[in-house]
Amino acid sequence: MKILVTGAGGFLGKNLVAELKNQGYEDLLLYTRNQTKDDLEAYTKECEFVYHLAGVNRTKNEKEFMAGNYDLTSELLKFLKKHNNKSPVLITSSIQAVKDNPYGISKKAGENLVFKHSEETGSKVYVYRLPNLFGKWSKPNYNTVVATYCYNIARGLDIQVNNPDAELTLSYIDDVLEEFIKALKGTPSIIDNYCYVPITHSINLGDLARIVKSFKETRNKLSIPDMDDALTKKLYSTYLSFLREDDFSYALKMNKDQRGSFTEFIRTPDRGQVSVNISKPGITKGNHWHHTKNEKFLVVSGEGLIRFREIDSNEVIEYRVNGEKLEVIDIPTGYTHSIVNVGKTDLVTVMWVNECFDPDKPDTFYLEV
Repeated sequence: MKILVTGAGGFLGKNLVAELKNQGYEDLLLYTRNQTKDDLEAYTKECEFVYHLAGVNRTKNEKEFMAGNYDLTSELLKFLKKHNNKSPVLITSSIQAVKDNPYGISKKAGENLVFKHSEETGSKVYVYRLPNLFGKWSKPNYNTVVATYCYNIARGLDIQVNNPDAELTLSYIDDVLEEFIKALKGTPSIIDNYCYVPITHSINLGDLARIVKSFKETRNKLSIPDMDDALTKKLYSTYLSFLREDDFSYALKMNKDQRGSFTEFIRTPDRGQVSVNISKPGITKGNHWHHTKNEKFLVVSGEGLIRFREIDSNEVIEYRVNGEKLEVIDIPTGYTHSIVNVGKTDLVTVMWVNECFDPDKPDTFYLEV
């Protein structure tokens, strides 16, 4: 199928083109601002589906709204008619189309053109009144306040929150793409002639700013945002896409001594703590037990011997583990335990514990296995 995408170089277009290729659509006719109207007409001769994403949503000259959102749509539809091409047309409008402002008026005018085109030609049309979109490859100070907040906060720049109580309706780029692929296959989500993205999120500006700011703090706190919250998960993915290229990495504090090192990696209040333990050959670590605290050990490199003894028993239980066969060892409560490096190289163990370390309540009692 030959698919025409106008605005292919923009935020939505770039994501859509990438996903179309993921879905196996390779015959793409990509129209960007660098091309001519002759290119557009040539594409309309052969396309079998149209994603009309091109438009203007920010400008200093209000006349450009009509030129970008009405005139270009008119030209596209004129070319399709000229070549008797009845390809389905998907157009991105805006929830602003119901408002009496220059941008909204231009979007409503574009909608009217598309509906009229359908009446005159019998072509299927899919008009999406989109809310604020966010996601990777969006532009700060242009596409969405989410992009602006993510960009600035990732760089330590100030952000403006003029009205913290102002409500936003947001759609994440992946949810939009999923819906657009459904439209391509003829099964869009539609109510009263207008198509829509089923998954949206509501948040006020103050909460949005607070959540995005918290992402920058996760590195120092070794925390992870609440991935169980759909909006937070999507915002965090967007935030990471705005990191500077020289800021992808961050150092961890390695607690080193002659035995090796112990490094905390992740600390979460609801899912516990993850650390990396490195032991030198011949070194034994542990020899303690817990009332309630429990752990999981995963040796990823080297050879280790994990030993257990219930505190009122003389029986010692042993598990030999190595990085060639990954297996998780649960550390039950009430058992004193140790891990010994019995190999010739460093023993590297990923350790999970069900709670973050609290020096006031360590729940750790020395007792040799």
